[in-house]
Amino acid sequence: MAHKIATFRPGAWLAAALVLGFLGLFFMLPVASVFANAFLDGDGSWTLGHFAAFFNQPLMSEAFWNSLYVASAATAVSALIAVPLAYFTVRFEFRGALLIQTLGVLPLIMPPFVGAVAMQLIFGRSGTVNLLLEEHLGVTLPLMDGLTGVIFVESLHYFPFILMNVTLALRNIDGSMEEAALSLGCRGWRLFWRVIFPLAMPGFIAGASLVFVKVFDDLGTPLVLGTTNMLAPQAYLRITQIGIDDPLGYVTSVLMIVFSIAAMAASARMLHGKDFATLQKGGSGVRRRRLSPRGAAASYVWIGLMLLLTLSPHLGVLLLSFASVWSFAPLPDGYTLAHYATAFHDASGMMGNTLLYCGLAAGLDVLLGTTIAYLLLRTRLPVRHWLDWIATAALAVPGLVLAIGYLRLFQGVQIPGTGQALTGTWIIIMIAYAVRRLPYALRSCVAALHQVHVSLEEAAESLGATRARTIRRVVVPLMAGGILAGFVTSFITAAVELSATILLTSSQTQAPMSYGIYLYMQSIAGRGPGAALGVLAMLVVAVGTFVSHVIVERGTRGPLQPPDEELPAPGPAGVGEPAAAPCASPDSAKSIQTTGVTT
Repeated sequence: MAHKIATFRPGAWLAAALVLGFLGLFFMLPVASVFANAFLDGDGSWTLGHFAAFFNQPLMSEAFWNSLYVASAATAVSALIAVPLAYFTVRFEFRGALLIQTLGVLPLIMPPFVGAVAMQLIFGRSGTVNLLLEEHLGVTLPLMDGLTGVIFVESLHYFPFILMNVTLALRNIDGSMEEAALSLGCRGWRLFWRVIFPLAMPGFIAGASLVFVKVFDDLGTPLVLGTTNMLAPQAYLRITQIGIDDPLGYVTSVLMIVFSIAAMAASARMLHGKDFATLQKGGSGVRRRRLSPRGAAASYVWIGLMLLLTLSPHLGVLLLSFASVWSFAPLPDGYTLAHYATAFHDASGMMGNTLLYCGLAAGLDVLLGTTIAYLLLRTRLPVRHWLDWIATAALAVPGLVLAIGYLRLFQGVQIPGTGQALTGTWIIIMIAYAVRRLPYALRSCVAALHQVHVSLEEAAESLGATRARTIRRVVVPLMAGGILAGFVTSFITAAVELSATILLTSSQTQAPMSYGIYLYMQSIAGRGPGAALGVLAMLVVAVGTFVSHVIVERGTRGPLQPPDEELPAPGPAGVGEPAAAPCASPDSAKSIQTTGVTT
């Protein structure tokens, strides 16, 4: 049965115009202003002199190569942690494999800059590990020195991107291909390198490109660790210290955008023209193999060490939040709840700001995401794909660059009736959160609408419902699971945003929790309250992540059909039945849904 998708609807065009206007004003124009100022001379003429001046300065050139080195090295280290962890837990029998994979994703619930201070206390020159090594073995490990420290912290935080993608790719491999390789004598390392890993390459490249982009654009971790000879810290320092008119700040921002886009384009190019498809998924192909007792013991020891290493930032932040004194000692000298009392007393406003900003931003994201998803899947507007591409492109634009664009574009713009500059209010922070997190909500909304068959809407319209009423009473309720998942995902990721926050926050009364944590961590006396605030932020993110997973799990079960005994007896349609108003009650969606499925 062919279903009609509208080609021309005035309402659809109006919705598309409003979405495009928002994205144009708060995303495309700010980014375009950053690009323009990187190529404009003082007299308004076009020039490449700013780029030449950038690479002629030793500090800026060093920052550029350092950022490339740190991003590449962190991606490699993340792969060394994630790929074996995914392979062992997916392809072999392991007790607690699900728990291992869950613990492996936990680093994502904490911003890397929060754990950076705790990592110094554990792995720094006078940290727990080095104090014990020096006492017993007479050696120390320079894990937290300079760029090595940034690589170490970033790797332990972002490796779950590779872990999740490779795990999914391994599960989808056709088991018969592995069986064929085993029957030909291909085993061990050769089996993995020649058969398994090439088939999982799409997942690996997707995860690795995300790690590269995230590390390349990160601002908080280098600042907290005192490493400023990288692109993101240099862009921040030049804009805040020299001024918004400094051209090298814009050149740095352009380079960050270009390399973020280049990383994503390179990942797509590496997979172009190659076929990784299989005829069946790995879950039903070959059973997990058993390891020998010695191999199982070695694997458990290795996985335990990796999880202990990757979860050490969480343990360090938790200890620091309770430590009365922790300096030049393997463990705190004493424990107290005073840091939490300080955090609740001094930062209660920051907690309220976080809930307000992130809640409004997530609500705006699901509104925009639902609108774009509907235009994309239910209309034939020529601009629908552009809306999807523009909204998704926010992934490739660092928060720092977007904030610089806002400061440049909206400099002097006042909110009507208030006399306040837009860049001096919390509204611009909320908008930055919404733009940065829109891709997450959009993907959830698109996935949810994909599961709503168009015949359900046609059934509602055949009963006399208008298009707007059908969307409000049928489509949105059936998309509720995906919409809520998108809301929670946008909320929890915005709650730990620092790059845009640090530039757009004009006063402490406007500061959210992420900015408060950063301020606390700048002094030794404030690290305890900062860690306490970090633990509270982790709890917010952890609860939000759990709620998101529950919502997604319920959404994937699909709509429930009424039990057989509740179905009406078959008979002529409309005989002896009262006329019902279209979409007149909450049960209408259920009745329409049953009709659509049977059709």
